[in-house]
Amino acid sequence: MDGKLQRRVPRYGWDRAAEFYNSSWQAGLLPAHDQLLSMADPQAGQVVLDIAAGTGLVTSRLAVAVGPTGRVLGTDISDRMVGLATAGNDHQNVFFERMGAEELSVEDNVFDLSVCALGLMYVPNTTAAIAEMYRVTKPGGRAAISVWGPRNKCGWADLFPIVDAHVTSEVCPMFFHLGGEQVLENALVRAGFGYIQVDRISTEISFDNDNHALEAAFLGGPVAMAYNRFDGPTRAGVHAEYLASISAYKYGTKYRIPGEFVTAVATKS
Repeated sequence: MDGKLQRRVPRYGWDRAAEFYNSSWQAGLLPAHDQLLSMADPQAGQVVLDIAAGTGLVTSRLAVAVGPTGRVLGTDISDRMVGLATAGNDHQNVFFERMGAEELSVEDNVFDLSVCALGLMYVPNTTAAIAEMYRVTKPGGRAAISVWGPRNKCGWADLFPIVDAHVTSEVCPMFFHLGGEQVLENALVRAGFGYIQVDRISTEISFDNDNHALEAAFLGGPVAMAYNRFDGPTRAGVHAEYLASISAYKYGTKYRIPGEFVTAVATKS
């Protein structure tokens, strides 16, 4: 698949998912966001970049951390995500713009801190995206990236093959690769970063019932564009397959699905 199509799929897929993203994932992703912010340690007065900011869940917390003397730019490839983030923004020191992670429309050596919270997995060229983080970060500044852990640590991972069995989704084929041992660290080293710290946390993603789990999987996440192409019987079929794949994590009507998050923080020499 060519690069333009690889970027088009997540862009318009996340446009579709944007309305459901917060209700589907905000609570479940909180441990990853907490981990990233703790390790990144944003300080008052800093200028910060939030790449693949989505609806601004991390961006707003960065704004509070840097305070009125700091500034935060949130970027995302999805027009709809940027629109929702802008509409929900009540911080005067936060700005949102649509741009892809591999080609950031900002000057060199601008940011004290650059972060990407659970967005790098969706970027076709992760090497280029990390190189861009390095370029725009000031010498002595830091970058912080969080990704999902490996496939065998994420209980919802069958979602992708279930969808791809019906229509090629062309989304994040290397999704779980970045969570492998040393993968994120090695990528940061290749980009020129040093003083790298990596941490992993195991967690559970909770959903209230079948409908909540299905909303998160098919409407509020990365396969939303592919799912939109399904007819009624196909949707019913993939619903049943997916619920069966997570049935081991069902307790009464609720789900507690295991997952792992990996966060790395590095310094630009």
